[in-house]
Amino acid sequence: MSIPMNSGANLRGAVDLSGLSTRQPAQQAAPGRPASTDAIRVPSLVLEGDDQNFGQFIELSSRVPVIIDLYSARSEASVALSPVLERIVGQHAGKVVIVRVDVDSNPQLVQGLQATTAPTVVVLIGGQPMPLFQGALPEAQLTDVVARVIEAAAQSGVAGQVTVEGDASQPVPEPELPPLHQEAYDAIARRDYPAAIAAYRKQIAQQPSDREAVAGLAQVSLLDRLDGKTVDAIRSAAASDPESVDAALDVADLDLSGGHVADAFDRLLALFPSLDGDGRDAVRTRLLDYFEIVGVADPLVVSARARLAGLLY
Repeated sequence: MSIPMNSGANLRGAVDLSGLSTRQPAQQAAPGRPASTDAIRVPSLVLEGDDQNFGQFIELSSRVPVIIDLYSARSEASVALSPVLERIVGQHAGKVVIVRVDVDSNPQLVQGLQATTAPTVVVLIGGQPMPLFQGALPEAQLTDVVARVIEAAAQSGVAGQVTVEGDASQPVPEPELPPLHQEAYDAIARRDYPAAIAAYRKQIAQQPSDREAVAGLAQVSLLDRLDGKTVDAIRSAAASDPESVDAALDVADLDLSGGHVADAFDRLLALFPSLDGDGRDAVRTRLLDYFEIVGVADPLVVSARARLAGLLY
């Protein structure tokens, strides 16, 4: 669930990093000299921020991008998001760090960063905050977000690296991925979604029981469908043609990508009874993809699956 908070602004639900690459860096390198890439030492890649110590992280963001995870222990979405985000950041060799901010204890930061729900995720680059997303996101999309943050920071002259002090503080190494899974992850990091789809399909052909590959294929297919589309265009198309199955599927994709899982399910399940056979097949297939993305044991999935079964039979 999302925890509402009092604030005057709303962040966009869908990921939009387009502004990062065009923003001027806060500190440009001197002419003829590259931006500093010297490593600096930190106690962990995951740091705790509050109203009192946040200034040091603004300073740190002039060297590496700082992803701010505004979380609440009362939010199920926060509890689910944080460890996945931390694991992804740990795969980037100190090129990005996370600062976790408890929204229930730090009202000044909540107001300053214009957070209205938990989780809300913001990035600091060169001392400048930029909203990334709010709510939960699929892991494949989170992987893409972090990779794009690092790329955008480098374009803004922020391309440093941190090292973690002491062996005990080093992140636990990730187990080596199967070759085709790694191929898919690498393709996602460079936003080559068709290549990632091909890798996952090849893996599934070789091992049909690989549930992670099935979920990965569903996730990256969502990214591929949304790539190049805008929120306004998607919603405008649905409003102008409310009977269009394709338009409804696009809006549902948008809902899911923004963490509005129940809205995506409800939209398609409400539409289902009015559709012909082809439309029902398209909606059923899309819902099955969503179930893999969200997780088959998730209560929202269990409920939506039961509703779908009732409509089918």
